[in-house]
Amino acid sequence: MAIFRCNKCGHLREVTNEYIGKSVKCPRCAQVTPIHDTTAFVEKLLEKYFAQREKLQKLQQECSVIEEIYDGDTPQPSFSDINLFNTTVLAESGQYEPIVDWFKKQKVKIEVDPRQLDTTGFFDEVAAAIGDDYETLKDIIEKIKRTQKKGYQNLSIPLAKKSQKETKEIIEFCQKLYEYSFVAKYFYQKQEKIIRLALQTVPAIAQFFNGGWFEWFVFIKLTEFLQDKQCNFSCSRNISVTFANEDFHELDVFCLVDGRLPICIECKTGEFRQDIEKYLKLRKRVHMERSNFLLCVVGLSQEQAQGLSSMYDLTFVNEQKFLEHVGKLISK
Repeated sequence: MAIFRCNKCGHLREVTNEYIGKSVKCPRCAQVTPIHDTTAFVEKLLEKYFAQREKLQKLQQECSVIEEIYDGDTPQPSFSDINLFNTTVLAESGQYEPIVDWFKKQKVKIEVDPRQLDTTGFFDEVAAAIGDDYETLKDIIEKIKRTQKKGYQNLSIPLAKKSQKETKEIIEFCQKLYEYSFVAKYFYQKQEKIIRLALQTVPAIAQFFNGGWFEWFVFIKLTEFLQDKQCNFSCSRNISVTFANEDFHELDVFCLVDGRLPICIECKTGEFRQDIEKYLKLRKRVHMERSNFLLCVVGLSQEQAQGLSSMYDLTFVNEQKFLEHVGKLISK
């Protein structure tokens, strides 16, 4: 394997050997950074480590006073120490166990798949890129989804009618899709101003473009928001819920703040109206207040969100305003 380490922000992860010698943008800070062979990188790192250790040993020998070194238990890292875009900490049972206990008190059995909480892949980065620039990229995502549903693999994206800013953003996004292997091939015909993509047929990638990206977006943005607010929280996504009568449901995104405040967010990228009754019943069955049970619909206008929230015992939000609502909940 090859290794990527950003010299600017310290972002670190493994990539495939085909990237050795290439330079790519850091997904966290956009700094262009070279990719190294892991063995060579570790050899250099060890060389520096042993040199520093030798210097330290000499200094310790020269000291006449030996300071007592505290040998207490190593504290568990807080969320403030973690890069949420590249960690397995969220997938550890101790992180989501408070959620399991909370549902147990409601006499509801849940199952959490730790793989859905592992952010060492690139799903969260690409989801954030889509959600942060959805107005520009929504037609691209929709075209990819339609092409996949038809069973085709190749598609073209004409840019002639796009502004310079939109063209730049779309090109950078498609390059990112290729760098992270979300598409099999990428080619930009500069003269014709056309991007050509060959799509991946892997089910996980197809599911991502078919709406899964929005669940990742809401999840990573929510955890990042709570981290910035220095909240104590547990979080999970794609929770399997089984009620006493063996009815089965799934919850898209769920978090528990300070062990007392549950927040559930159901994520929709397409038609949602036929599911309103289902979510009304689900909210009551998990014993949650309407303000804490959010139906987040991408592209929903603020006027629609307010109107629907006044009509139904649910809270309707969109991708731009859901964190604002969460902020009000945690400040109560």
